[in-house]
Amino acid sequence: MPATPTPTGTLAQQRNADRELNAARLLRASAKHSYDPLTEIDWTAPVDPDHYALPAHRVALYGTPLWDRLDERQRAQLSVHQFASTTAAGIWFELVLMEGLIRHVYANDLTTGHAQYALTEVADECRHSTMFARYITATGYPSARPTRRADLLGRLHFLLNDTTMTFAGAIFVEEFTDAMQREMIRDESLQPLARSVARIHVVEEARHIGYAKPELERRWAAMTPARRAIFRRALAHLAHHAVAELVHPRVYTLAGLDPAEARRAAATNPHWRQARIDWSRKALDFFTDLGILTPTTTRPWRRASLLP
Repeated sequence: MPATPTPTGTLAQQRNADRELNAARLLRASAKHSYDPLTEIDWTAPVDPDHYALPAHRVALYGTPLWDRLDERQRAQLSVHQFASTTAAGIWFELVLMEGLIRHVYANDLTTGHAQYALTEVADECRHSTMFARYITATGYPSARPTRRADLLGRLHFLLNDTTMTFAGAIFVEEFTDAMQREMIRDESLQPLARSVARIHVVEEARHIGYAKPELERRWAAMTPARRAIFRRALAHLAHHAVAELVHPRVYTLAGLDPAEARRAAATNPHWRQARIDWSRKALDFFTDLGILTPTTTRPWRRASLLP
């Protein structure tokens, strides 16, 4: 007579079954809705210098005295450079994410759908990074390199090899950029090239979020209280620096502004603060439901202008 499964064994089996069902769904969606940006986007089309890449009220300096000093074309170009800076930050984060996913696969059974979807996501992120680099080149933005601070943070993540933080960071960054890019897709007055980049990214990142969320749920449930306390602080720190990376100081230099003065203006700009709060909302709602974000741990998120 076969042994009766223990409750613990039964729970683990159910979790693995749920994980495989989710992976199968995501693999099917990937087969139907994956895009090659090198062929899907017309990279030869001219870029109109009067087209905004982001809605004007979502540009970091909108409504400030520095904004008032710029003419309409300069404002549009500032928005293009801000989105190019965001895509450069996207390359930085996607490289960190890919490294984490490869480590995750290395520690798992590659015959499972869960591991195979991780590799599928890596392939998606490779295409996204290439797409972002092509956008940067098309707009004349001078670099895809992150700030020194972000570079050091990425290298620290490599050393720590914290896969749980990889999934949590992916949820925050991908939900944040998803909210931003959905606004871009809806606004037909914006630069067609930027909207094409946003459209591909939104479709494919939705799957990545659907992979990361249940994985973080499983890992969070297994954490000790002490580990959870450390994780909460580390995630808030990561989110703060990830959002700070979106607008590189060179964006302001390219606009002919003093970068230090412009960064101070952006830091106190209520319009830019509201943009960050709006784009963070879905990720922070999820973290709240999970218990990562609690009434007693909101201070660093508010300090980073990610909560009202």
